[in-house]
Amino acid sequence: MTDTILVATDGSADGNAAERLGVGLAGRLQCRATGITVIEDAKVQTPDSPGLTLPPYPEPDLTAFFRARADALASRFAERARAEGLDSGCEIAQGRADDRIVEKAQGFDLLVIGRDGRPADGKGALIGSTTESVIRKISRSTLVVPFGVSLSGPIVLGFDGSPGSRIAASKAVELANKLGESVHVFVDSKDKGRAVARFEEVRQLLSGLTQPIRETSSTLGRPDVKIVDTAREAKAGLIVMGAYGRNRITDYFLGSNAAAVVRTSPVSVLLAR
Repeated sequence: MTDTILVATDGSADGNAAERLGVGLAGRLQCRATGITVIEDAKVQTPDSPGLTLPPYPEPDLTAFFRARADALASRFAERARAEGLDSGCEIAQGRADDRIVEKAQGFDLLVIGRDGRPADGKGALIGSTTESVIRKISRSTLVVPFGVSLSGPIVLGFDGSPGSRIAASKAVELANKLGESVHVFVDSKDKGRAVARFEEVRQLLSGLTQPIRETSSTLGRPDVKIVDTAREAKAGLIVMGAYGRNRITDYFLGSNAAAVVRTSPVSVLLAR
């Protein structure tokens, strides 16, 4: 069950989207939400400049600026929470952003984080360096939010029979029932016998849904591409999948399909752990 949500924000366009979506989700699920923003040491501390004669580095001014910025983010988060009927605050931490977020997230059921920390006019289909580091290190389920999205629409579940995808199925049932959305299940069907077995298994896992499921499979193309295509065709508001699939041994803490879906999805992606 999702009882606690941590929302990471950095003032970027995607961070702003994560704030809105995370607080809104907490309000709809009637669970506790907390924010976190990190003042990164690397942005304020004097850089190494051996052998160079330079004017004094404005570390005090930068420290004051980023502290004021963090205070403003914390205030905005609290205001958004109040608008959803939540009494929630935002912690201001300092250090490496990925480490502080991962440490804080250990006490929560779900982390919500923006996909890319760059300004909206400089975006591509990429994961920001902090977000990529977080989702490779974290042991909690993580909802990765791109710019300009909402949670309105069906949920697409990517299912491959792995332990992670079974957890994802449980998350999909919880969210679909609480949000009043339907679930579309995608199974890669290149191996017909395996696909039949996976559909039989996922039907059992989704038996607690209050609405019928829709099943989709494909014998062609890469699974990550087909999952994203399914989300587009269904006008989905969310993709749910395991953070690592059956080939996790070949990847470093994140499955190749999961990483590719997060990079290219037009909607938020929940990586279940």
